[in-house]
Amino acid sequence: MVFHPPVQIIAKVGDAGKAKCALPIWNMLLRGFMAGAYIAMGAALATVCSTGAAPLLGAGVAKLILGGVFPVGLIIIVLTGAELFTGDAMFAPMAAFMHKISWACVLNLWIWVYIGNLIGSIVFAYFMAVGPLTNFAASGTGTATAFGVTAVSIAVGKVSYIGPAALWSSFIKAICCNWLVNLAILLGICADDAIGKIVGIWFPIMAFVATGFEHCVANMYFIPAGLLTMPYLSADQAATFGAKLANLTWITMWTNNLILVTIGNIVGGMIFVGVVYWISFKKDIQALQ
Repeated sequence: MVFHPPVQIIAKVGDAGKAKCALPIWNMLLRGFMAGAYIAMGAALATVCSTGAAPLLGAGVAKLILGGVFPVGLIIIVLTGAELFTGDAMFAPMAAFMHKISWACVLNLWIWVYIGNLIGSIVFAYFMAVGPLTNFAASGTGTATAFGVTAVSIAVGKVSYIGPAALWSSFIKAICCNWLVNLAILLGICADDAIGKIVGIWFPIMAFVATGFEHCVANMYFIPAGLLTMPYLSADQAATFGAKLANLTWITMWTNNLILVTIGNIVGGMIFVGVVYWISFKKDIQALQ
């Protein structure tokens, strides 16, 4: 297994960031769409696999299962060249720090990839809501499955950040999340072979999901999946959520989660990985050029 030293990894990040920003807008959107769908695939798998685990195995093991299967999304993204906003929170700024691109290029990439991620995530959320998350009778009446109830439960939890302290908590969780996500990407760059990349990506992503951190693109799936499944809850299923269900709306998806989580993810990727590693290896990278 070939292992690249840290200075070469950081140099590769800068070159990759430059290449990403050179993509035409339609390609940013298309690759962003694919990445949003791939993250949604991992999130959907995590939802299904963790359903019913906590009562039998305990909350910690249930979280471990959730985190253990989620990384499939980022693995697909890295190996197929899709564009993920949270990764670009490190890639593009690193290229700007190296004076390879302008900050206007960074913002342009972020905007179009974010939109693409959002569309891809919501499309796959719809596929899940009318697929595994709901059972349909011959009459066309749908009832949420056990997986659908889990999806709604996750979504309700994602919009439960109400009040300054809770919103601050979501911001901190978002910083920690993208710190780990971009470390996973760096570890993936360490190796040239597929197995090395998969192993490098797997563990940091498992850590962020199992710990309970907040990822804006994953939440672009989790919350819409709950919203789209919510109408299919039976009266008994809805009763288990009580008044919390009323807080799950397309507006609270943004006000109680995505806005602050997105900002926190930018801070985690750009500052805690991009800036830190650029400062740490600045002289070494300049020596390579």
